[in-house]
Formats: sequence, structure tokens, C-alpha cells
Amino acid sequence: MDASLETWCIALFSVFTWVNAGLPMYGEILSPNYPQAYPNEVDTSWHIEVPEGFGVHLYFTHLDLELSENCEYDFVQILSGGIQEEKLCGQRPRKSADSPIVAEFRVPYNKLQVTFKSDFSNEERFTGFAAYYVAVDVDECTEFSDVPCSHFCNNFIGGYFCSCPPEYFLYDDMRNCGVNCTGDVFTALEGEITSPNYPSPYPENSRCEYRIELEEGFQVVVTMRRDDFDVEPADADGSCQDNLVFVSRKQQYGPYCGHGFPGPLVIETGSNTLDVIFQTDLTGESKGWKLRYHGDPIPCPKNVKANSIWEPEKAKYVFKDVVKISCVDGFEIVQGSVGSTFFYSSCQSDGRWSSPELECQPVDCGPPASLEHGRVVEPKDTSFGAVARYSCEEPYYSMEPSGAGLYRCSGNGSWVNEVLGAELPECVPVCGVPRKPFGAVPGPAAAQAQQRIFGGGAAEAEQVPWQVFLRDAATWAGGALVAARWVLTAAHAVDGAAPPAAFAGSASARSSDLRLAQALRPRRVFLHPGWKAGLDPGARRDFDHDIALLQLREPVQMGPRVGPICLPGRSEAYTPSAGDVGLIAGWGGTERRERALTLRAALVPVVPAQRCRQAAADAQGGVYAFTDNMICAGGRGVDSCQGDSGGALAVRDPQHDDDDDRPRFYVAGLVSWGKKCGTYGVYTKVSRYLDWILETMRENDGADDDQ
Repeated sequence: MDASLETWCIALFSVFTWVNAGLPMYGEILSPNYPQAYPNEVDTSWHIEVPEGFGVHLYFTHLDLELSENCEYDFVQILSGGIQEEKLCGQRPRKSADSPIVAEFRVPYNKLQVTFKSDFSNEERFTGFAAYYVAVDVDECTEFSDVPCSHFCNNFIGGYFCSCPPEYFLYDDMRNCGVNCTGDVFTALEGEITSPNYPSPYPENSRCEYRIELEEGFQVVVTMRRDDFDVEPADADGSCQDNLVFVSRKQQYGPYCGHGFPGPLVIETGSNTLDVIFQTDLTGESKGWKLRYHGDPIPCPKNVKANSIWEPEKAKYVFKDVVKISCVDGFEIVQGSVGSTFFYSSCQSDGRWSSPELECQPVDCGPPASLEHGRVVEPKDTSFGAVARYSCEEPYYSMEPSGAGLYRCSGNGSWVNEVLGAELPECVPVCGVPRKPFGAVPGPAAAQAQQRIFGGGAAEAEQVPWQVFLRDAATWAGGALVAARWVLTAAHAVDGAAPPAAFAGSASARSSDLRLAQALRPRRVFLHPGWKAGLDPGARRDFDHDIALLQLREPVQMGPRVGPICLPGRSEAYTPSAGDVGLIAGWGGTERRERALTLRAALVPVVPAQRCRQAAADAQGGVYAFTDNMICAGGRGVDSCQGDSGGALAVRDPQHDDDDDRPRFYVAGLVSWGKKCGTYGVYTKVSRYLDWILETMRENDGADDDQ
């Protein structure tokens, strides 16, 4: 069927549809009570609607309303599309003797509104109006100022249709014509595209769409010569009515128009697809345009962040390139809670790197670890290069190794010391240093004047901070604190069923005062394997190897009244000889009472072993064993006594013997036995047992406290 005949058929069918759609083709409008006088205070409207494609012819055959200036009182108003066409009042005569019409109106629209209003009073009887309307055909092709068709307009009763020249087609809007220049897709890596009919004039009122679609990983690059572009110039407002536009995934280029291409002659789109859109209006034609394109591997930006290194180094990175991005020393990439010093990234087909743009940040070592019995000066910034300084709770603890308190935040995220690496120093108790000087603790020359520990005097806990008091129902003894969790004492003092109660930092043995002392919780007793355990204490004559270690469940807190005594060294200088003077302390018997309730101390000289053998031989009873594992000290009324067992014989450390302001002492002996208080006492020679002491502490320091 011919296209024009088909359009006429559609138009006639439309008229039939409109007529049968229920909309009237004519009608009548009468004022209230017509032809009698209309009432006061009327306000009513009639909405006229005829089928689409028709106009309205409205005419009045009678008009008799009250006359007023500008028809303010009573009036008939005709509105079309909300716009007033006319306002009527008064009386109108017939237009001619052959026609009953007194007023008429024609509008090219299918809708009209008639409104009638009267005021509150009329001096005369006015009979109102009679009006009629009919649907009339509208010639849309001539009566509308804006022509509805881009090319040819064809009118018919009740409507119109548009048609096109032979080389054009009608768009879906059934009004505009254009040429068929849409849908071409270019996939080759290089090619050429021109406007329709180039270099002859391009068609008007057309929209041409072309698409360049290359394989992933290549970007479309457009090249244009200025002489290959001639498009209708912009109008007075600067708008391009005919224009060329490029649209990629990332950006739009244009619109372009004018004589000579106004844009860049080379456009790198960064995308593997590009839409080329050419739009023309109804007027103005030029020769058009020609462009060339090719595909380049899509580049990825070379964005080297601070403190990072890219390998391999290139001036330009393109699709499929892989780089290793490493951080310089002291920096790292942090993703979530995981840090790394390098990562790999590949240039993707969309021009982006596979890994996000990560930055090398200074390594953060975090807060330095705490140090037991120490403190750390923590920097505000804990990142690479920061310095933390450790110190110990002086004067009660010292750092080992000495001077190892400076740590720097290293490139691997650890606090590192030049000597210890990542390992922390230790704050070890300072040994053998009294918190107070001995002052006037009497020596041998004043022994006969003292009524204390057989030649001694009252002592403060600060003067012998290593002194430990051991007590239970059967035991009243002393001990020497030699480490945070170890007490050295005599084997015979703890050769019982369970460890005795232990206290540190007190000069009083009264129960009320011991509540304020530092109570120690013994865990286990280690008797020397050479000690003959289980003998009757009253009949014992063999005190060889009278040494034991008491392990504590928790470490002792060092302070002004509590501190360990040093163990002897391995040289011969740590074996006391006759004439050396040692300090003893305890709560043992005095001249006046069996046990002292306050701590006593005395200085005793070391004497030849023969004097103790002689004292034992002169005494009544059986023969006592005397070996090289024992030290003999005392005489002239200065001695230890019952209840002092296990206490230290403290001798000045030969390596610090010249430091009178801060003397240091080591445990040379332990109070062991004696035949008679106030003569000579026998002490276990501690240097003989140094290996056993160190090995026992080392093997059991990590033992479970619950055992």
C-alpha cells in the first residue's frame, strides 16, 4: 500500500473514532430560566469539548444582560486555554437580517469554557442569552504559526499528517523527517567516518549516530584536520544548531560547529568506545566533516607517591603493564589491619591500576611495651624514627644490660635497641646496698656493753633490706633474699613438713607489726642434696651442707625496706679469710631473753676455723662435724644465737670495697650452728654452693605456681 494512502486511511479512521468516542459535535447553552428573566447572584460555567482535530464555533442568537462599564455586574465570559477570548454584557442586535447571530467566536482548539455571572440585583428584567456551538474543521497546516511538520503537511477533516521527500523517512513522532544514518558500528583498530553525502551538503533535520567499539584495553584516538570540517556556524546566542559531538565513557567532547574544526586536532578519549553524534536542524546546510580514528593501548597514570619506588621504571605505562611498588625503609602500605612493604599492580583495560592508589605511610610501631619495674617515656608520635626511653625504678632496680634503655622505631615496625635488638632490657633488683648506712652499729670493741644479739644493737629494716623473717609453730629463723622469688636460708631451719611463713621489710617480729610487712608466699623448699634431712634436731651433730632455697609464689616488690643481697662471685676474693668483718642480723636470742622482738644486728670478725673446732671440743656432749664448707666467726661476746639461723653473714663486696658512700655486700655465709651463744658461731660457706644455687633458680624460675 502506498504510504500516503495508508496515512489517509489512518486519518479517516481517527475521525470515525473521535465521533464515536462520546464527544459531541454540537450543543446548546442557555442562561438560567431562559427565556424568562435570569435570577440574581448566578455563577455557573459550561465546559465545551469537541473531538481532537476540530475547532469550536460558538455563536449567540440572543443576548440580553444588564449593561455596565467593563461588564462588571452581569456578564458572559468566553475562555480558551485559560485565556479570555471575550466578555459580553448588554444587548446585541443581529449581525444581518438574514442571520439570527448576534455574536460569534471561532477558536482552533477543541476546548472552550463559557462562564455566566450576575450580581445581587437588577433594576429591569433581563432575559439572558442563548448560544450554540458546533465542531469545525481546523487546517493545522496553515492556521498554526509553528508548522507541525518538518517537510510536508497534509490537512484532512479532523486532523493532518506529515510526509517526507523520497530520500527521507518519517520519525516515530510522525512529524519530523530525517535520513537513515544511524547504527553503523566500527570495530577495526583504525578507520574513517564522514557525514552523509560528504563532501556534498549533509541533510537537514537529521540525527546521525555512529559507534566506534574497539577491543578492551585500547583507547579511541580521533584525529581531525581543520579543512575537513564545515558545519553551519553557531547562532547569535552561541548555540550550535547543527553540531558534532563525541561521547566516551569518561567525557563528552563538543558540540562543535563552524567553518574549520574548532576542537583539538587529536583527541585521546581514554575509552575503547566512542559515540559520534551529528545533529542537524531544518535550515542551513554545509559540506559536513571527515574524521580518522585509530586504537592506542590505554595508558595508566604514572602517579608515583612519596616514599615509594616503581619497578620497572618507565616514562609511560599502558594496558597489561605490571609494576612492583615498594616503600622506602621505614614506610609501609596499610590495608585494614595488615601492613606490607610492597605490592604489585597491573594496568587494566579501563586505564586504572588493579590496586587502589595506596600511599606509603610511616611505619607505626605502636605504644612501646611496658617494662616490669620500669617505665618508658613514650613519644607522642610512634612512627618510624621515633625514640622511646626506658628506665628502671631506681635506686631499687637497675637496668641490664646497663645503658640499654634507648629504643627506636625501626622500619619493620618494632622498637629496636642497638645492643638487644627487639628484646627488652631487664630491671633487676639492685643487690647488697643498704637503704641506710649502718651508722653506729657497734663492733667487737663495744661488745661487752651491749645487751642485744650478743654484742649487737637495734637495727632498722633499711640497714639490712635483705633480711627475711621465717616463722611458724616450730620455726623462728632468718633468711637472705637473693632474688625476686628466692630466699636463701639454713637447711635445718626449713627441714620440716611445710615451708614456714615468711615476711620482708619489717624490723619487728610482733604479729601486729608483721601485718604491715610484706608477706611472702613460699611455694617450695629446695634442700641441698648433701644435707642429711630428717635427723632429730636436738641430737644433730652434723650440719654439713646446711643450706636451702625457699622459692616464692610471687616476686617480692623491692623498695626502701626490701632488697636482695648479692651472691658471691667465683673468684677466691669471695671466700672470707680471718680478719674480715661481716654483718649479722636477726631476731634470735640475746643475753636477756630467748628471742628478740625487734631486729638486732652486729659486726663479727671471721676467725680461723680452729677456734670453732676448739669451742666445739671443749663443750660437753658429742663431737660436731666441722668441714671446709663452714666459716667460723664471732668471739668476745659477739655472736649469733638460736633464732638467727639462716640469716646472712654479709661481707663487703671486694669489687666495691672502695665505695664508702654506697657500700655493697654479698652473702658470704648463713647462720648454721654454734655450741654456745656469745662465743663463736659456724656459718655455711655460700661460695661453695654457688653452682647449685644458680642451677636451682634457673631450672625452677618458670615453674607453674599452682604445683
